Amino acid sequence: MKKLFCLIALVLAFSTGLTSADAAAVKVAAHEVEYADGDLKMKGFLAYPEIRKQTKLPAVLVVHEWWGHNEYARTRAKQLAKLGYVALAVDMFGEGKQAAHPDDAKKFAAEATKNFDVASARFLAALDFVRQQPQVDAGRIAAIGYCFGGGVVLNMARQGADLRGVASFHGSLAPAKPAEKGAVKARIIVFNGADDVMIKPEQIEAFKQEMTDAGADFTFINYPRTKHSFTNPEADRYAKEFNMDIAYNKSADQKSWYELRRFLKSVFSSK
Repeated sequence: MKKLFCLIALVLAFSTGLTSADAAAVKVAAHEVEYADGDLKMKGFLAYPEIRKQTKLPAVLVVHEWWGHNEYARTRAKQLAKLGYVALAVDMFGEGKQAAHPDDAKKFAAEATKNFDVASARFLAALDFVRQQPQVDAGRIAAIGYCFGGGVVLNMARQGADLRGVASFHGSLAPAKPAEKGAVKARIIVFNGADDVMIKPEQIEAFKQEMTDAGADFTFINYPRTKHSFTNPEADRYAKEFNMDIAYNKSADQKSWYELRRFLKSVFSSK
């Protein structure tokens, strides 16, 4: 009987996410995957916890920075798998393209978002792919994004994408198309650096007003003395190498990840 209760507890924990202590014991399976948006091949990375009990798990899409689908996005996917979720590191540029220089990153990001229908189609291809995975509860999917990816997931929420939740880390706030009243289905949380020179105070106020007018359920967290790209340990190297006004902030990184864990637990446990 005791073993039965332990098994039930484990299944319930996986269905809503694990604590940090529980996650330490979880083994993660991860591998590269391919899916397609029309004729364009997309190269993603799927991570999920290895459990014997066949149970459907919530899933999280991870949308990369403007550098492309790199090791950072994959690391975040593996961290989410440790917490009990199926995680797909999405490819928004196609063919797994990565940028080695900001000029290339800017070009790749502009190509993907110049017509947001293109970005939307690529995101929805990833969403459709993850829904089809045998481990996934197709009714419980969320999306997170970093920088460029943060803007993507916020715009997908504006379009009414069928997601439980959306989280943006140091992402752009400008809408491809402003949210209409009642259109936003996902709960939203935004993690922003108060010293991010790329996000102006007036943009923050405009975003908050837009979400309020749309009737969205949203939270906005502004971390003081924190610059753009604050979650990425590589930010300091990029700043030095390319003279960019960005910086890693360990405190803001850890605090925002803690808040994300709480957010995902909440959105996946609600009906």
